[in-house]
Amino acid sequence: MTSAAGVHPSPVREAGVCSGWPKESGFIREVLDRIGDKWTILIIGTLRDGPLRYTELHSVVPGISQRMLTLTLQQLARDGLVTRTAHPEVPPRVEYALTPLGRSLLDVVMALSAWAVTHYETVAANRRAADEATR
Repeated sequence: MTSAAGVHPSPVREAGVCSGWPKESGFIREVLDRIGDKWTILIIGTLRDGPLRYTELHSVVPGISQRMLTLTLQQLARDGLVTRTAHPEVPPRVEYALTPLGRSLLDVVMALSAWAVTHYETVAANRRAADEATR
């Protein structure tokens, strides 16, 4: 198919990038919202080496508030990505660990992290150039 300008449309644009997705793909957006959240990525990456207590997580996830950590852990547990284990001890001990489903995200999370580290300077330079151009 050729447009009025005689240009062939891009197959990606014509079919849509997500052409294999059902039209009612709200669930896909929900999942991507959950796993694309910066706190989720940091928490999943932090739990890759094994279970951690709440206070340990709070101390190693930079910049997260207690409230945000609590909310994110609750959502991750609700989605089946993290388990919360309360040990019957005094004082109480609660640990968080990745489930098999949560572990299945590790390759994706680590690849995103590696991409960010590799391309950070380029992205930062592009931002500076764009900011300068709009001044």
